[in-house]
Amino acid sequence: MKSQFLTTKRGCRVRVLEAGSGTPVVFLHGAGGLFPDNPFLDALAKNYHVFAPELPGYGDSTGEDLLEDMLDFTLHAADVVAELGIDKPHLVGHSMGGMIAAEMAATSPNDLRKLVLVGAAGLWIPEQPIPDLFAMLPHEYPKYLFHDPAAGLALLTGGLDFSNLEVLAEFYIANSRRMAMAGKILFPIPNRRLSKRLYRVKAETLIVWGASDALIPPVYAERWNQSIAGSRLVQIREAGHMVPYEQPEVFVSAVSGFLG
Repeated sequence: MKSQFLTTKRGCRVRVLEAGSGTPVVFLHGAGGLFPDNPFLDALAKNYHVFAPELPGYGDSTGEDLLEDMLDFTLHAADVVAELGIDKPHLVGHSMGGMIAAEMAATSPNDLRKLVLVGAAGLWIPEQPIPDLFAMLPHEYPKYLFHDPAAGLALLTGGLDFSNLEVLAEFYIANSRRMAMAGKILFPIPNRRLSKRLYRVKAETLIVWGASDALIPPVYAERWNQSIAGSRLVQIREAGHMVPYEQPEVFVSAVSGFLG
């Protein structure tokens, strides 16, 4: 995918990955950000014009001090879509990105085509609390994020040599920057009363979940499905929270079949 930079009216400088042609699809990433390789985006770009913006605080995007709360995040995403000149895109959001996508669909229900929520954060079930991502050390992430923790660890580290202290320090600094940004809407719990606004969602909605998700368990998929009128639910086997990365072919097939 090629990358470009844009500056929103608020002043955030945003890196956007782009590929493909046809109907626009905007992908909003989760708290971990985009990886160097995102095969599911490449596959989606075979049939759609895919845009994947990085939030401020992630990668080379800047302006994290300009975003403070859920409304800021939601308006920022809308500003990015506007700067790209896209009219009514399909919106796909993963985890924290799903939370933002759902807010966009609720606050501006006429501004998108279809909505896909993938392991979305944003709801809270007291009887099924979500593990505290911010209390974890990076080496603990794989068992919560992946069906196959060993393969997940390799993906998260990207082959980095953590015996090199300089490399290790760079990884921790980048991760701390990402988590500081995500914490603005996810800490201490990812509950910003989104559930009260979901009745406003008009877009046809697909909910995609990893059947082995240990971070946001499948009971939350059922709650999303109950909360958005007419939504459909697909659970993908042998996939955890990072379902787009663990089962990219199955994921893309489900999303493409829904988007049409």
